[in-house]
Amino acid sequence: MNNAKIQISNSRARRIFMQRQGLCLAPNTPQSKDQLQALIEQLGFVQIDSIRTVERAHHMILFARNHQYQREHLRQLQEQDRQLFEHWTHDASIIPTAFYPHWQRRFELARERLSERWRQRGPVATVNGESLGFEQLMAQVLHHVDTVGPTRSRDLKAKTEHRTDKSTGGWWDWHPSKTALEHLWRTGALSVSHRDSFQKAYDLSIRVIPSRQLRKKAQSETAFIQWACREALSRLGFASPVELAAYWESVKSPQAKQWCASQSDKKLVEVEVEGADGNYQHAFASPDLLTEPLTEPPDRLRVLSPFDPLLRDRKRLLRLFGFDYRIEVFVPEAKRQYGYYVFPLLEADRLIGRIDMKADRDSKVLMVKALWLEPGVRLTQKRQQRLRAELNRQAKFVGLTAVDYAADFFRS
Repeated sequence: MNNAKIQISNSRARRIFMQRQGLCLAPNTPQSKDQLQALIEQLGFVQIDSIRTVERAHHMILFARNHQYQREHLRQLQEQDRQLFEHWTHDASIIPTAFYPHWQRRFELARERLSERWRQRGPVATVNGESLGFEQLMAQVLHHVDTVGPTRSRDLKAKTEHRTDKSTGGWWDWHPSKTALEHLWRTGALSVSHRDSFQKAYDLSIRVIPSRQLRKKAQSETAFIQWACREALSRLGFASPVELAAYWESVKSPQAKQWCASQSDKKLVEVEVEGADGNYQHAFASPDLLTEPLTEPPDRLRVLSPFDPLLRDRKRLLRLFGFDYRIEVFVPEAKRQYGYYVFPLLEADRLIGRIDMKADRDSKVLMVKALWLEPGVRLTQKRQQRLRAELNRQAKFVGLTAVDYAADFFRS
């Protein structure tokens, strides 16, 4: 591989990354269901999270990229068209079903890792006074789902009693029925058919995933690593081996490093990417990146979900945007720097601050509590207008009729 390094300025680096992550699209363009599918394929996955301070993460992520986004289109793509499925990347995510064959490799690894753990525990549940081991419990749960159809964990809860004498912590110490469903989902036997009040309803994968995807066999380890690294790089624009490995959380950093080293000069180039602090970091990129035309990001102000893919890699975020962000949900209230669930604010290609707000669904009001701007960012009249416009959009999107600001909000 050529040792000559090409430098990418911080401004260009930010725009490359934003463009790959769908944040340079015109946010008010009408969006069809097929266009929504194309956007999710461009992102690779959209994270799901249960917190609904304003709206759930996946809806906010998609709305930030197109304000014409329709939740019903997403539901149809998942539950009717089956062009999307739900599984694990670094966390629970919505993923294009075209990628399902690549998840077969993950299912194999999960089966090897989790099944052994279960077997070592001995009996895990009791049904009608009978102690059940790992294989028996899984067989009974599979039989139930096969017979009854889409099943939630609460549908099985009354059927089993939990053995707690060997509790070790973690999701495998949930109630046995929930743990069994989760295990069968993570290892591929079950898929999420739909969600009922955000609770997963599982069904046999053969009844959820299109047969053309199910028929494809798991890839070899080498082929899987090649796919994971290539597709991660496509969505990041430029990346270190650590960043490639982290994108899907399906390969290890040494494997990603070896993949980078194996690529010829025609497939990858080495670049030096300028950070927000002026320092440069080594990365790999496709040669096409150097001549890629870039679209100006919208200059409007946008609220991002804390789980937006632009923010997910906190080290990359800090390096490229100079924005130090963390979710303080699990930080004791007295030790929080900002708040329980604070939303970053994106303006053009800069993260200019963060905002604390909550949807009061009873009164149909978006309660805006506090604003923190980054050093050097002023709340000009124009920026205040942009912020008000964005918060009005957010309120309308989640079905609220008004925005209520704290008394000292605009003195931030």
